[in-house]
Amino acid sequence: MTKMPVTMEKRDLVLNPEQLTRYSRHLFLPEIGADGQRSLLKSKVLIVGTGGLGSPISIYLAAAGVGTLGLVDFDKVDLSNLQRQILFTSDQVGMPKIEMAAKRIKALNPDVVIEKYPEKLTSKNAMEILARYDVVIDGTDNFPTRYLTNDACVLLGKPNIYGSILRFDGQTTVFKPKEGPCYRCLFPEPPPPGEVPSCAEGGVMGILPGIIGLIQATEAVKLITGIGRSLVGRFLIYDALNMSFRELKLKRDKNCPVCGDRPTVKKLIDYDQFCGLGRGD
Repeated sequence: MTKMPVTMEKRDLVLNPEQLTRYSRHLFLPEIGADGQRSLLKSKVLIVGTGGLGSPISIYLAAAGVGTLGLVDFDKVDLSNLQRQILFTSDQVGMPKIEMAAKRIKALNPDVVIEKYPEKLTSKNAMEILARYDVVIDGTDNFPTRYLTNDACVLLGKPNIYGSILRFDGQTTVFKPKEGPCYRCLFPEPPPPGEVPSCAEGGVMGILPGIIGLIQATEAVKLITGIGRSLVGRFLIYDALNMSFRELKLKRDKNCPVCGDRPTVKKLIDYDQFCGLGRGD
């Protein structure tokens, strides 16, 4: 069954001649067509992180014609990023990621409005930032920001498209309040510090984030246009070495502290301490 698209501001939008050409392959698809393309052009998507996952997500959503892309990233381009973070080039090493990402996206599609947040997402700014967007995409690589993004999305009623990568494996799903589980239903508490290595510690196949990031971008387009069957309630696991996908069914935990029947988390907390990392700056 086709889902209703994510609710966005209603206003008339006429595609100009250049847009009719740029998005013609979408317009030829009955499932998207002119109405779907207008929905994309009106939509606002926040991408938390412009690294391995955020790179393909932002590039393809910009190409698809998402009207406003919010980018959250406070890091600088490092030489070690270039093995997988396709937004950046060798001559940009040492430059702010968010500025280089915005430059690349604008060069691809000047239709896109880019809203930049060159700062760390925290319990102090998350609600204000996320509230401005229709869809949130988690492209992060650390537990404090994943839990923070999840809790803010649940409290705001925003869909959260989750992705994770390590070594040769990737995971992705869609957490949509009132329609399925949230991140805490799947992972009630973070693992002890040091138990799960980061990509910097455990390594990652450079192509892997492209595959998972593109699935995340696909889910965003589906949510915005209201087409297809989303990954809500479905957890997709990808094994690059065996070139295989597995799917697990997810259910909302009625005892979940955030989205359960009697939630105990009603405001954002200190996520560094929650993840056992001490108090962050």
